[in-house]
Amino acid sequence: MTDLPTPPVPAEVPALAVLGTGTMGETVLAGALASGWRPDDVVATVRRPERGDELTARHGVRTTRDNVAAVRGAGIVVVAVKPKDVAALLDEVHDALGDGTVVVSVVVGLPTTFYEDRLPAGTAVVRVMPNTPSVVGAGVSAVSGGAAATDDDVALVERVLGATGLVVRVAEKDQDAVGALSGSGPAYVFYVIDALAEAGVLLGLTRATALELATATVHGAATMLRETGEHPAIAREKVSSPGGTTVAALRRLDAGGVRAAFLDAAEAARDRSVELAAALAAGPRPGSGDER
Repeated sequence: MTDLPTPPVPAEVPALAVLGTGTMGETVLAGALASGWRPDDVVATVRRPERGDELTARHGVRTTRDNVAAVRGAGIVVVAVKPKDVAALLDEVHDALGDGTVVVSVVVGLPTTFYEDRLPAGTAVVRVMPNTPSVVGAGVSAVSGGAAATDDDVALVERVLGATGLVVRVAEKDQDAVGALSGSGPAYVFYVIDALAEAGVLLGLTRATALELATATVHGAATMLRETGEHPAIAREKVSSPGGTTVAALRRLDAGGVRAAFLDAAEAARDRSVELAAALAAGPRPGSGDER
């Protein structure tokens, strides 16, 4: 990854504000620190003082319960609250955002237009779909710029996320598909690992041994594909000797409709993302007089 210059730090205020410090908020925060941001350049908002103490002890960053104070002067503002809380949060910080601030959404389902409609005209918004393995630096984040976001704005966000794993730039129209694949994908893999481990128990292995073997097998197979660049169908054929045990097992998976089930699952996740975004977008709009 090409090193990028550290963004200028405004005097007396943090360069990066993370609003909401659940799993994804803290992941972005930690990724920024690993990518070159200094703890003094970062502020995070929390709901509970003890959570603030935890983040300061772990990362050395400042914390506050005041969203408005956090965003004043910040060059990058990361929105990492629950989807239902985003509209109220944007209304709260609207007047505190400075010119040139890049707003980053890691909230599932909400398009950049949701933010652009509720923020000062011309605000650069970048939408990110991360996944949970980002917590251990092995995640996937898909990045899309909104109408006012420049290539430099998107590149800056990519740098923030660089230490969390793979970062890919996609068209925003593809974000729901990305969410269904890599966003929800870890849950599918956990499901498969659990099923493999259960099969090992059925065949007489201890649960601990079966889970260790299943986890290592999935990790090894994925690492092999990543490092060799080989198509999974080719790699599968190499394991499948004619008339052998693997062919017999794969035949049962095909008979059980496993491949079709994955396709249906991804479509269901995509459709649900669209539904949730539509429901939130149908809520009160800025200036309607009943935003609260």
